[in-house]
Amino acid sequence: MRPPAIERQEGGLVLTGSWTLAEHGRLKALLTQAAPPEQTVSLSGIDRLDTAGATLLIRWLGVDRLRGLLLQEQALAPERRALLETLLDALDRAPAPEAPKQGLLSQLLEGLGRQTQALGQQFWQQSGFMGLVLQSLLGILFRPGRWRITAFVNQVHQTGLNAVPIVALLTFLVGAVVAFLGATVLGAFGAEVYTVNLVAYSFLREFGVLLAAILMAGRTASAFTAQIGSMKANEELDALRTLGLNPVELLVIPRVLALMLTLPLLSFVAVVSGIIGGGVVSLLSLGISLEQFLGILADVPLNHYLVGMAKAPIFAFVVAIIGCLEGFKVSGSAESVGRHTTSSVVQSIFMVILLDAVAALFFMEMGW
Repeated sequence: MRPPAIERQEGGLVLTGSWTLAEHGRLKALLTQAAPPEQTVSLSGIDRLDTAGATLLIRWLGVDRLRGLLLQEQALAPERRALLETLLDALDRAPAPEAPKQGLLSQLLEGLGRQTQALGQQFWQQSGFMGLVLQSLLGILFRPGRWRITAFVNQVHQTGLNAVPIVALLTFLVGAVVAFLGATVLGAFGAEVYTVNLVAYSFLREFGVLLAAILMAGRTASAFTAQIGSMKANEELDALRTLGLNPVELLVIPRVLALMLTLPLLSFVAVVSGIIGGGVVSLLSLGISLEQFLGILADVPLNHYLVGMAKAPIFAFVVAIIGCLEGFKVSGSAESVGRHTTSSVVQSIFMVILLDAVAALFFMEMGW
């Protein structure tokens, strides 16, 4: 294998030897000493050529001149010609023009548009997944052999029974706080006795189901996302499909049905705990007797409790759907599991509060 050289012959210069990476140092020194020639250059004497040597050759002669030499050079081997043409095409591409700088208003509008598009895509995905779950549920409704009773009972235990202490404690404290606030405001008018009505109405219609749903959004939706996301990251969902099992039927439906059963029960626990918390404050701080407290509660219409409980299954369905969908959207890494778990909690809480506001406006307009 001959070393690289530039030989002067009649009619111009002839490049000879091996123009490869192994000779890179010698080639750089050779081309540094030799200025780009004015006379004709022949490439037919090159024994070996790779990307390193071709790049140095292009830099030495220039893209336009080397392209012209390839048109004139007939004795060059086809593989070397193809290599040089490929590199010339890559180096000859003009850089993409820089995007014009946008003003502050344009950037804000662009960001708003991107967020709107992402919100629309998220709503579309949730609607499609909701339809898929309902379709799968109807498909097994009249086929008891495909009911996942064990998975359903396990989810009821995890989402319902295990959540009773935290729901009861939190709503008890919130009920006490609401009673303190009511007594502070109503005391200026000598109407502390109406604190009982304030606590009862607020927990029967809003706080009971809302606080329980928010707790489920933070506790259960995140668990659904982490469980399903970890299964996807470990390729367990692919294994289920390989065995002919439907992941929606096996994993999603038991979780959705379990949460739809347990959230109304937890809402009842929240209502009772919140009223008890307000009652403790009323008995100890406001001087309201137990008989008076129970008498006021007995006068509260039942429809307020029914209005609150009617929202519980809807909240449960939305929270379960969002938690499961975010689990299926995990890409396969631990970082993705954490990101989608956070997203499921934020989306669930947002949707619960949004639906509660819409329901409050609807019930107010209906006079219920």
